[in-house]
This record gives sequence, structure tokens and C-alpha cells, in this order.
Amino acid sequence: MSKKSDALTAKIVIQLQEQMQPVQPDDSIAEAGRKVLQGEFLKMLQHEPGSRTGEDIEDVHKMRVAIRQMRSAFRLLDGYFKPGTLRRFGKDLKRLMTALGDLRDLDVMIHDLGNFPLSGDDRQAILLREVIEALDQRRVVAREDLIDVLDSKAYRRFLKDYADFLMTPGAGVRKLDDEAIVPYQVRHVLPPMIYEHLASVRAYDTVLAEADVPTMHALRIEFKRLRYVVTLFSGVLGKDIDAFVSELKKIQDLLGEMNDIEVARESLTDLMEDLDGDQNGVLWLYIDYLANKKPQLDENFPALWQRFNTKTVQRKLASAVAVL
Repeated sequence: MSKKSDALTAKIVIQLQEQMQPVQPDDSIAEAGRKVLQGEFLKMLQHEPGSRTGEDIEDVHKMRVAIRQMRSAFRLLDGYFKPGTLRRFGKDLKRLMTALGDLRDLDVMIHDLGNFPLSGDDRQAILLREVIEALDQRRVVAREDLIDVLDSKAYRRFLKDYADFLMTPGAGVRKLDDEAIVPYQVRHVLPPMIYEHLASVRAYDTVLAEADVPTMHALRIEFKRLRYVVTLFSGVLGKDIDAFVSELKKIQDLLGEMNDIEVARESLTDLMEDLDGDQNGVLWLYIDYLANKKPQLDENFPALWQRFNTKTVQRKLASAVAVL
């Protein structure tokens, strides 16, 4: 880590920790959004050192999650800020997300291949290690690319500007019409915001019988957005929100595993261009292993979907929202 980046990150972390306050139901949605963004920005910065070193692959994952949460919040809050206010920070976060994503894909692939239960001879195990070593060389390059981004002047400029924005109440907020009566507090805005995302999820009920891979991927994204909106503002929701998120996570995890299989198959097929025939043979064994897992996931999905849509689960969300 460069000394300039290190000092700036440490300074911002302290400032955020000193200023952060919980969201209140009567906060304006813009200022409540600023508070939740502070929390996610802090998480991003706290996982930056580990993402640089690679000592724990979860740091890259958690740094990405924090960025996803912020970008999701930008979509929710954009209309409450002046045009372009959030978009300019979104571009910087997207650039960082891309660098982290390349690294995360390799982390997951190396981890999963390392746990692949080969049933063949020692020769196959040797070939698998060679494939993992080739991937690890790519990971070294990907981490160097990430560090270049983190040490760049553009990134330091983003950190400073974004921190200033988040720690300045009122900055960039769209002015309300003093004579108009409009919903602007969290307790006004959050309930319809949550139910709009829930509606986007439940709309898939009409197409699931013949859903293809892109459709299931799109449903996964909608579930992710629903989860983000309730977790970002979980502090003002009722105690049942944890139970609802738990139910939501079950189906989201299954959809995520389905998506991971498709991503892995595409990535490994591309990797084969750089490997020899014997190494590709081991990868085909792994691809077949993944393909054999998918029917069980497909079979498990309907029950989870039906469970999520029951009154029992939906009442948990309603109860959590009702406290507003």
C-alpha cells in the first residue's frame, strides 16, 4: 500500500467512525441514505487492506458486497439528489468493482477446483494442480491490477470527494418545494420502496414454469435488490425483518449457486484455450461434476419459491414494515 493511500484511508475510517449515526424514521430519505452509505463505505475501506494482501479471500468478497450495496442505494436515492450527484461516484465504484470482480472470480474458481473430489488416479491430481497454478498466476496479475487502481491518484481523489460528500449533511440534496406536501421522510418513502421491489420479484411467478438461464439470472438480481433495500434500512424496521431476510437468503443462495455453475462453465471453457489437452480433460471432468449438480438445484427451487410466497413469510415483512 502506498503511504499516501494508507494515510488517507486511515483518516477517512476514523472520520466515518466518529460521525456515523443510526437512521431514524423521521430522517429525510436523502439524509438517511447518506447514513447508510457511510456505513457501507466504512466496510469497503476496512476490507481494502485484506483485498490487497489476499490473506483471506473473504476480504475481496466483502469489499465487493459493500460496493454493491452502495450502488444499489444510488439507484434507490438518485431522485432525491441533484442530477449527476450520485452518478459521478458510481463511475468510480464501477471501476473498482471491475478490478475486484476479476480477482473474486479467480478466488472462487481456485477455491472450488481445490475442493473438487477427483476420483481418478494421481495423474489427474497432478494435472488439476497444474490448472490451479495457472489460475493462481492469473490471480497474481489481477491483484497487481487491483493494487494499481487502489494506489492511483484517481482513486485517492474519489476517496476524498466521496468522503466529503458523505460527511456533509445537505450536500447534493434536491431542494423540496416548500409549498408542496410530498413524502420525503424514511417512514413515508421506505414502505412503497420495499414493496415495489417485492412486486418485481413476485412478478416472475408468471414465467417460472418455462424459465431459461437468463430469466433465472434476472430473478436472482431482483432478489438481490430486494435484499439490499431491506438490509440497508434494517435499523428502522421491526424485529421480524431478520426472519424475512433469512427466508430471502435461502432462495437467493440457491439462485446464486445456479448462476455460479453457469459462470464457471463459461470461464473454464475460455481457460481451455491456454491449456493442453490433458489439463482440459480434468476441467471437463469438473464441468461434468457441475452439470450433475444442477438438476438437484432445479428440483429444489419450486419448494423454496412457494415457501417465500406464503403468507407466513410475507407477514414477517409486513410486520417489520408496520413499525414505521
